[in-house]
Amino acid sequence: MKNYALGQVGDIELKQLRIFKSVVDNGGFSAAETELNISRSTISIHISNLESRLNLTLCRRGRAGFALTKEGSVIYDMTSKLLASLDEFRHVVNEMSQNPAGNLRILVSDGTSLDPRARFPEMIGQFFAQAPDITLQSEVSSMAEIEKRLLNDEIDVGLIPYHRQIAGLEYHHLYSDICRLYCGNTNPLFALPDAEVTGDVINQFTAIQPGLKPNDEATEQLSSMSLQGTAYFYETRLAMILSGKFIAFLPETYARPYIDSGQLKQVGDDERCYNLGTAAVIRKRAQQNQPTEIFRNIICQMHPSAD
Repeated sequence: MKNYALGQVGDIELKQLRIFKSVVDNGGFSAAETELNISRSTISIHISNLESRLNLTLCRRGRAGFALTKEGSVIYDMTSKLLASLDEFRHVVNEMSQNPAGNLRILVSDGTSLDPRARFPEMIGQFFAQAPDITLQSEVSSMAEIEKRLLNDEIDVGLIPYHRQIAGLEYHHLYSDICRLYCGNTNPLFALPDAEVTGDVINQFTAIQPGLKPNDEATEQLSSMSLQGTAYFYETRLAMILSGKFIAFLPETYARPYIDSGQLKQVGDDERCYNLGTAAVIRKRAQQNQPTEIFRNIICQMHPSAD
């Protein structure tokens, strides 16, 4: 290969570097498609153009899978530092601006955004009344993923039902749920009289676990059950319960419409339950960026107990 010095780095190169970082972070071209919202072939073209621009081979792709070259690892590390520096530059400039600008990145857990107790739509409305020039990015994800991305500084705010509190994150409590045990109307438990639904009977039926380490109350409830299914999100957990093949815990507010329609039935007595809190979570730092600080203040105004 011919050796030459890299010239000016412009918007095109920055875009290609962002795509390259996303590919590496996701472990390959296919996995990066969803995050980047572009096709695999387009991603491949961008990476090839970047390699030509740098005069380096950054990665190997083929039947053996995706892997970085030695040069690719160096470029990835430098790219991460470069993009972090650009984000910091933008943050500082935005902080000096009289009108807040930039991005607010929010991840919300299953069922939280439209729960009236969270008041999430009202939070958004108040936020844009104060910061109309901010770009909002919001998606749905699991509690573990939200915690990880907060700690990695990839998002600003998370709304989650939380089983634990992690060092480095601040939790603003929004509301609490009681999670009870339910079966579907085609499950044999549905037709049994309540007096016959003992703990030993319940433990004979296949049950669902949430796919994460729950709090102590939930762990105690699940410890004696026949756990043969896993479903973190309430929607998929509900579908598995409605199949008649599984029993599982759900927040009673989430289950109530299906109780009223006769599709679900509470299983066991009122001791078959555990408490689950929902919180807005933000990474701890000496000074929050301006969009996050505005949103945090709105959370505390709408949920005084969160202050």
